[in-house]
Amino acid sequence: MKVAMLNDVTRCMACRGCQTACKQWNSLPAQETKFTGSYENPPSLSPITWTRIMFREHGNNGNARWLFAKMHCMHCQDAPCVDVCPSGAMQYTDKGTVRVDAEKCIACSYCVANCPFLVAQYDKSMGVARKCTFCYDRISNGMEPACSQACPTDAIEYGEQSAMLRKAQERVKTLKARGIKGAHIYGKDEMGGMAMLYVLADRPSAYGLPDDPVAPVAATLWGTIFKPVRTLAVVGAVAVGFVVNRRRAREQNPERS
Repeated sequence: MKVAMLNDVTRCMACRGCQTACKQWNSLPAQETKFTGSYENPPSLSPITWTRIMFREHGNNGNARWLFAKMHCMHCQDAPCVDVCPSGAMQYTDKGTVRVDAEKCIACSYCVANCPFLVAQYDKSMGVARKCTFCYDRISNGMEPACSQACPTDAIEYGEQSAMLRKAQERVKTLKARGIKGAHIYGKDEMGGMAMLYVLADRPSAYGLPDDPVAPVAATLWGTIFKPVRTLAVVGAVAVGFVVNRRRAREQNPERS
């Protein structure tokens, strides 16, 4: 069963409860930040910050609007990070989400370079790419993601993908009836559909999201031209590593040769 999270930004009050819940559940350490003059803190995602609230202020002549949106991995159905990963570490799950298998990650950072949302981050201390897991350990055991469970205003809801899409459509209809003409769903069609659905009241870029996210050309070329031979490349790399390690072992223990 494919799942999804519905993020209704019109209900978000930027309490950052989702940020805290993500940190707590995934045992992510605190991150030292600096004040940048914006409501955002931290100002960007990192290997130890997988969820954050984006803040944008719009308006003129004394009329200002504060717009908030939760930012994290979008779990694209056509994910560039999965296409370019040479080792298969970036992979789709049975829930329709995208996770990183740390045991397979070879620290190439192709996923970091090719994510249109700048989500995946390389953790130098661990030597692997890291990002939001959609709380796969929770949802695979019948629980909801930590961020949606912590949201006090139901700005974040979790459930079966088609059910979340219906809720999003109903919410858009309600907002438009209230005079919010720009209300629409983001994530239904973008990147082949996303497990992170949004109800936005304005264009995506007003919230700091790309209006028309697309896979980088490099990711497209890799997926269509080089993907068929990437398995051979990985096998070759593993074989070379095996030979090098055997040679080192023989040099260190010549009596066992």
